[in-house]
Amino acid sequence: MEITDPSGWKTRLDRQMIAEYTASGVWRGETLADCALRQASRQPDSVAVVEGPNSRSFGALVSEAQQLASAFEASGLKAGDVVSFQLPNWVEAMTVNLAAAMCGLVCNPIVPIYRDAEVRYILRDCDAKVFFVPQSFRSIEYADMVRRLRGELPSLRDVVVVRGAAGEDTAFADMLARGNPSSFAPRRVDANAIKLVLYTSGTTGNPKGVLHTHNTIMAELTAVSAFFRLSDEDVVLMPSPVTHITGYLYALELVLVRGIKAVLMERWNASEAVDLIDRHRASFTVGATPFLVELIDEAQRRGSRLPSMRQFVSGGAPVPPDVIRRANRVLGAGMAFRVYGSTEAPTVTLGIQDRAQEELGAITDGRIVNHDVRIVDPATGRAVPEGTEGEIVTRGPELMVGYTDWQQTLDSFDGDGFFHTGDLGYLSHGDYVTVSGRKKDLIIRGGENISPKEIEDVLHRNPTIHEVAIVSMPHTRLGETVCAFVIPAQGAEVDLRSVCEWLERAGLARQKFPERLEIVPDLPRTASGKVQKNILRQRIRDLIAATTPPASDT
Repeated sequence: MEITDPSGWKTRLDRQMIAEYTASGVWRGETLADCALRQASRQPDSVAVVEGPNSRSFGALVSEAQQLASAFEASGLKAGDVVSFQLPNWVEAMTVNLAAAMCGLVCNPIVPIYRDAEVRYILRDCDAKVFFVPQSFRSIEYADMVRRLRGELPSLRDVVVVRGAAGEDTAFADMLARGNPSSFAPRRVDANAIKLVLYTSGTTGNPKGVLHTHNTIMAELTAVSAFFRLSDEDVVLMPSPVTHITGYLYALELVLVRGIKAVLMERWNASEAVDLIDRHRASFTVGATPFLVELIDEAQRRGSRLPSMRQFVSGGAPVPPDVIRRANRVLGAGMAFRVYGSTEAPTVTLGIQDRAQEELGAITDGRIVNHDVRIVDPATGRAVPEGTEGEIVTRGPELMVGYTDWQQTLDSFDGDGFFHTGDLGYLSHGDYVTVSGRKKDLIIRGGENISPKEIEDVLHRNPTIHEVAIVSMPHTRLGETVCAFVIPAQGAEVDLRSVCEWLERAGLARQKFPERLEIVPDLPRTASGKVQKNILRQRIRDLIAATTPPASDT
């Protein structure tokens, strides 16, 4: 039986799914507001979040969120309405998210890198009623951007400016002043209602709006807490944007669910990260490959083994095995390892639990937890044997309940309820997954499939290469061939010949050698650090088109 969500979105959620996951105990019916009130009662004066000179105790955070929730009600917002925010890693983001949960509102974080086109699309697609922005951040004038868009956003009632002059908009302090925390009574919110709509960066077209309920998010956080054995003594360092699924889950949510402290970084800086780890005895963090590489570089430069850092969970972008091995040589009692997930399925794998599995943490993307995973033939949909590459499909209690576009939901799930990730990988060691690439990233050279990741893993061992991205490029006879975009190591020189010689010594087939090499200072990335290969593919297509003489008419 189909359920109508208060937001109005259609989802895959039905009575049978609710009954099964509730009976198994993975859906507990709790919301973030329930957890926050419990933490405020248990440890009101303990610090919940630190961001530069700003901090909030659990008690102060809950009181501020109640005041904002009361202001939301006074503004006429009702359950299912969407509140958007495009904030840096500031404590106010935690207040907005918690206040929304208290009222049964849907929270919509938007990454700060997005500009007019993306923001316009997202706010219109989710029908946002209130939008929180900084006046400016990193030289970008966000408040001015929203003013340019207001005429195209008829549903938007309030623009709230955080940390800066509001002008004709509403200042954060004035929004808070509309509410009264002492008179606010938290609503009884259905944990199966949508609580989060988060837009993926997508490789083509507009971003997809991913829908999560209170129960799907709570199932993920509960599994993470248990697998990583998090305790009240742990401290989370969060450099990833809180508007991305990683930062959202492990800063804005996990802190209140588990009752631990978060240390937010407004912007990434490896030297500052080491200082914060030492000052706050940070023990847990989740970040993409560049964060791990630069943190380990800085720790080595200082001669530090980061003794408090117990777990560095690396995901969101491909992580070469040697990066993990090197990190584990530098870390003292802690360990680094790979995980695999997405906005739709936040953590399909959770890595490893101890040093005895260290090599598995380097060569695989970790152990499957809280998911039912199959590897299937992309053409037939049939399961393939262990060790055979195929598309990763999954189902489970932390999986999204759909996209804002119902047709996209239908296109992404099969008849057995498995979500087709579009990622390629294989199973090994029983229940460990290794991601080998994206279906869209495969290079089909003369009818032969070539995995970019296989080539990248070999080239990342080359000391002259800092980073490399392998993509397809057009070829008249073969259809596609291999192109390498390379960031050289500092002071090193890299050319096509040396790259091919390296691959030859590694024993790769010559068909996998790049036929063109582009030296670049940086690679285009999403907010999570993932290389945007669609941009690189278009770049090389444009370069080839610009240098190819037009066909003769004779």
